[in-house]
Amino acid sequence: MAKTEKKELIGTEGKLLLDMIRRLNRRNATDNLLKLITKTHPADTAWVFRHLSEIEREEVFNILAQTDQVGTFLSELDESVMVPLVKNLTPQFMADVISEMASDDAADIIEALPDEFAAEIRSQMEQEDREEVDELLQYHPESAGGLMSPDFMYLDEELSVGEAISKVQKRSEEKEMVFYLYITFGDGKLAGVVSLRELLTNPPHRQLKNIMRENVLSVTTDTDQEEVAHVISQYNLLAVPVVDVNYRLVGIVTVDDIIDVMREEATEAFLQMAGAGKDREILLKSTSESAILRAPWLFASWLGGVMALFIISFFEHELSQVLALASFIPIVMGMGGNIATQSSTIVVRGIATGRINMEDFRNIIFKEMKVGLILGLLYGGFLGILAFFGYAEPKLLGLVVGLSIFFSMSMATTIGTIIPLILKRFDIDAAIATGPFVTTTIDILGVLGYFMIAKYFLNL
Repeated sequence: MAKTEKKELIGTEGKLLLDMIRRLNRRNATDNLLKLITKTHPADTAWVFRHLSEIEREEVFNILAQTDQVGTFLSELDESVMVPLVKNLTPQFMADVISEMASDDAADIIEALPDEFAAEIRSQMEQEDREEVDELLQYHPESAGGLMSPDFMYLDEELSVGEAISKVQKRSEEKEMVFYLYITFGDGKLAGVVSLRELLTNPPHRQLKNIMRENVLSVTTDTDQEEVAHVISQYNLLAVPVVDVNYRLVGIVTVDDIIDVMREEATEAFLQMAGAGKDREILLKSTSESAILRAPWLFASWLGGVMALFIISFFEHELSQVLALASFIPIVMGMGGNIATQSSTIVVRGIATGRINMEDFRNIIFKEMKVGLILGLLYGGFLGILAFFGYAEPKLLGLVVGLSIFFSMSMATTIGTIIPLILKRFDIDAAIATGPFVTTTIDILGVLGYFMIAKYFLNL
């Protein structure tokens, strides 16, 4: 029987699907719900599950588990949604489901499950399937070895084009990404690559070693997933081969897995830059868990605020002499913090995309510093003029405010650029430099600089 083509939903159609599944579930219309799920793409069903309550998830999943798309569906789910759903299933049922999945997806699911349950599932699996999964589980989940699929097409270099085409026709259905045919020699060492198009356009008698491209871009099993993503995106590849320490071909990482990696890495970076931790599934956490995750990051802001408070208190005498100084504290802190975050974000993104050459960091710093000087001069001038005409006394208040904004923004761009570059130099995630850490530093230095300038020019 031909498989039903799954329709992928976009936009408001997803909300319609959510409402329909909820309505059918409330009415206990099991048959209709089963038909709807069968006709829906597993990725869309997974999206729906994010918006169902825990009880609704369990009820709908009991129906979905009767379909042959349960494995694909589980691989599309967020870990925090998937684990509670499968905990009541039998190890034998899960073993049967996992055995039908791609090895890399099966390994991801087993790794996410509690150790005891995962061990029971593995004990129920066929030896061949278990060995494939165990092979992948030995690698770090965020490395090329943890991402790769062992189900790929490879051919010996001594084969002729005709023999290779025959093998592809027989085995391609169970393999991933047959657009690239990897050529091996000896005990499976990577020798070259041939595209499917090149294979079909060459005469049948020609050997693969005479048509393959020998300079193959590859990664090792311990290559970090960010580097793998960089290779695939830089060279517009659909897949990249993975080799072990002996240059033996052990798997491939496909572009669909890399898209997931890039999305996850971007999410982590944004969360860190905002000072909200790095848990990608923070929206699915409970209120208390979310608060606990975010509290440590906010401590930096709290500490910075306390230090700024002490600085302002230290200059209490000067403030009492010129009360107008208090009016400009928020804007001095705000402008510095905002432009620092801009600089840090630009640098962090540049590092992530490879557009920043760490050997050229001096030019990057000076460029951002010049941006800060220009914008500081512009906004300092505007605010200085406003202070001059808005406050008759003291006469030099406009100069003090203008210089303070100029100092704050110039200093902020410099620090906001330097900190991520320093962290990167020491191989520390540059994303943690932004958010509370940079803005807190700028707030403290900005306020201190503001009062020092005021004290000097106003003779306080």
